[in-house]
Order: sequence, then C-alpha cells, then structure tokens
Amino acid sequence: MRTITVAHSPDSDDAFMFYALAKEKIDTGALRYTHELRDIQTLNEWAFESRFDVTAFSFHAYAYLADRYQLLPCGASFGEDYGPKIIARRALTREELAGITVAIPGVLTTAALALQLYLPGVTTTVLPFDRILDAVAAGEAEAGVIIHEGQLTYADHGLTQHVDLGVWWKAETGLPLPLGGNGIRRDLPEDVKRQVAGDLRRAIDYSLAHRRDALDYALQFARDLDPGKADTFVGMYVNEVTQDYGDRGRAAVRLLLARAFEAGIIPTKVEPEFIAW
Repeated sequence: MRTITVAHSPDSDDAFMFYALAKEKIDTGALRYTHELRDIQTLNEWAFESRFDVTAFSFHAYAYLADRYQLLPCGASFGEDYGPKIIARRALTREELAGITVAIPGVLTTAALALQLYLPGVTTTVLPFDRILDAVAAGEAEAGVIIHEGQLTYADHGLTQHVDLGVWWKAETGLPLPLGGNGIRRDLPEDVKRQVAGDLRRAIDYSLAHRRDALDYALQFARDLDPGKADTFVGMYVNEVTQDYGDRGRAAVRLLLARAFEAGIIPTKVEPEFIAW
C-alpha cells in the first residue's frame, strides 16, 4: 500500500472535485490518499519545498515549479468568460486604476498575473484572499482582485466590478483563462503518476455523476454561499475542461505562460508538461 499526499484549497469546487477520494468512494487499488487543505498562496509557497506528492497551484506559480512538478491532465480550473474580478467601492476607469494600489491574493496567483497582463506596471499589495472584500469595502484598500466565492458575493458588500479578467482574457485570446492546476512530483514512478491521473479523473466523474452528495460535502467549504450559489460556483469551475484539458485548455495554458514571459512577468518561457493518461 502506498500513500499519496494531496494538497488542495478549502474551496467548494476543490472539495467537490476531491470528494470521491476524500470519502473513498472509488477503488484506488494499492494507493491511498491523504488530504491537506490550505489557501492557494500557501500551496504555491509549499510547492517550492515539494512538500506533497500532488498539489494544487496557480498556473503563475507553475512557471517556477516546472522542474519539480508535472501537470496532471485533469483537475484544472478555467474561467470561460469569467474569472478573477477587479472590484472597488466606485466605478473606476482604467487610467484611475493605474494610479492606485490594488490588493491581490498572493504574488504568484494567476489573479495577480492576469492583473499585470491587463494593466502592466500596476502597483499591488498582498492581502489574504478572504480579506480583500472587507478591506476594499472598509476603505483599507482602494481596489482589489477577488477570487473564489467572492466572485459571486462582491455586490453584497456594496462593491462595483471594474473588469472581469476572465472576460477580458477571452476577448483578447478567444480562450478560457487558466487559473489553477494540479501538479504531481516528477520523482514519482511513472506507473504511479498514471494511476493518480486516472484516479483523479474518476473522482471528478464520480462527483459529477453524484452531484447532490458531492455538493452536500462541498457545502461545508462554501464560505458565505447558500446552496444555490455554491452549486453555481461548482458549475463554473468543475466541468468538462476539469475532466480533461483538451487541446483548447492546453493551448490556453501555453499562451498564458508565453504572454507572461513576453511581458517580463516570469523569467523564462515555460512549456507545460502533462502526464499521459
């Protein structure tokens, strides 16, 4: 019996995705999975230590981690005409936004990368992702980039959207915005990597086939979301691209990393490497 350590964020979409593994709903043969839940910025930082066999990370962080991790061919989050949002207390022009400080949920988050591609040279400050809404509403930050459930609840805080970066990216490229993926350590045996890829795919399929049970499990991680909004949020980020990147998803990851390099945001051009099924 071999134990595979898995780290992912405590968000309703990730919880939904990993439900069948966490609750042992599928047969994983000689592999057993343990789970560690942390916010994405912490996972990005821990990935530099290769702390877990499998870990969620931002695609921005992957640009610095490709020597340690390969990408599993499933389990990614893409924004298809939606994604991280820039919000403020009042409507802001792009020029006004360029003159203020914007709160971001972590330097290596894809939200931060997308902001820099949208507005090169923007001044940022880092806040925990679950503090940004309150900080902007209280005037502690002039604007912020929100991720996770905040994308559905920002208006409840009296805040205004400046731009949805997923919508902006789709208009620019015709592709969905790659946000986060799951990596697996390069030093694991190849047969183990392939089985983990297959187990995760079957777990995602199981949750989609048993949606009510998986949603009930995920609701305990759905910060400030009622069941209806939690269902909406899960539907946004657990879908057919989560089951398999496909050619379009892989092209989107390549383009994001290429544009980040061209803009001088990441130091080297990275070609994403995916585990085979």
